[in-house]
Amino acid sequence: MLATPRVLALCEAATVAAVGNSLEANETTVGMKIKLDHINPTRVGCEVRAEARLIEVKGRQLTFTVSAYDDHGLIAVGKVTRIVVDRNRFLDKVGT
Repeated sequence: MLATPRVLALCEAATVAAVGNSLEANETTVGMKIKLDHINPTRVGCEVRAEARLIEVKGRQLTFTVSAYDDHGLIAVGKVTRIVVDRNRFLDKVGT
């Protein structure tokens, strides 16, 4: 069985990929809010894919709908909100 945190990670990766080419070189996004309904189990060995669609931009705040599928259909749906930040300033704040 595929654990919910793993499904969530796939959905977050889909949001990052959805805007990756649209950001400035010094920008990145960080997660702010997540709502995910894991609605069906996934059997061992199934291929899983996640999709993200940007539905709203409010300043630096980006909201996406996300969905995940396995070989048998839909397994999760939700919304992910991310914030665009300056990469270096963010890393300085977290001490890396």
